[in-house]
Amino acid sequence: MAKIAGESGLSRETLYRTLSDDGNPRLATLLGVLRAMGLRLSMAAA
Repeated sequence: MAKIAGESGLSRETLYRTLSDDGNPRLATLLGVLRAMGLRLSMAAA
């Protein structure tokens, strides 16, 4: 978690709070976390 936090530019505490059940992450935050994990978000028409 510390590595992902550092690579996404967030503190570890912010990352835990954002991804908690009560968290409400912004899209930019989620994209940063995904990028730090080597993942990418994609969408397709249903």
